[in-house]
Amino acid sequence: MRDYAKELEARIAFIRNAVESAHAKGIVYGNSGGKDSALVGILCKLACENTVGIIMPCASKRNFGEDMEHGIEVANQFNIETRTVDLTAQKALAVETLEKVTEPTAAALGNIAPRLRMITLYTIGQSENLLVAGTGNRSEIYMGYFTKWGDGGHDLNPIADLTVTEIYEFLRFLEAPAGIIEKAPSAGLFEGQTDEEDMGITYAAIDHFLMTGEATEKDREILDRYHSRSEHKRRMPLTYA
Repeated sequence: MRDYAKELEARIAFIRNAVESAHAKGIVYGNSGGKDSALVGILCKLACENTVGIIMPCASKRNFGEDMEHGIEVANQFNIETRTVDLTAQKALAVETLEKVTEPTAAALGNIAPRLRMITLYTIGQSENLLVAGTGNRSEIYMGYFTKWGDGGHDLNPIADLTVTEIYEFLRFLEAPAGIIEKAPSAGLFEGQTDEEDMGITYAAIDHFLMTGEATEKDREILDRYHSRSEHKRRMPLTYA
């Protein structure tokens, strides 16, 4: 297990350096009510007083229910400024407009919400001179389980090297609300969606592979497939030289 007291000190220094180097006034991040955004919000607040969490529900009932409740709970516990932007109407308008020129797939429709959230965070960030903090963890990044130009877009990410297992350990060290730690991880892309059911593999199996290189034959097939198909998400766009 990592020494989370030292990890906390090092990550606070990383965040402060990023803000100072950019001559920014603070940080804005998406407060989804999940484990990753909770940890990012806590770390950023401890590093920078001017940290703003944006709750961005979008159509999904879970967004307006337990996710919002958990987001507010962690914000209250750690005194993080919170604003809410309801993106439901914006998504409906985007879908209506796009259906006039194409037949959007379910995956494409699911990715609209994360991209609207990216627009929201960068609009606020640019308007108020705030850096956008990312909330992706090592396990998700390896699998490519994030939306390109959506939640994959940010100015800094203080948790990108942490597996999901380590995210939970860090949250327990920080005494974050139990509800955030105990609920099933979900991107909230559609009703009833959970990350593990979506991918067909548990985070425990993903983390075990990342830490040891070991996996069952079935899990290895899923790991290899997700990682290879998402390589374009982990590199800069191809350019002609």
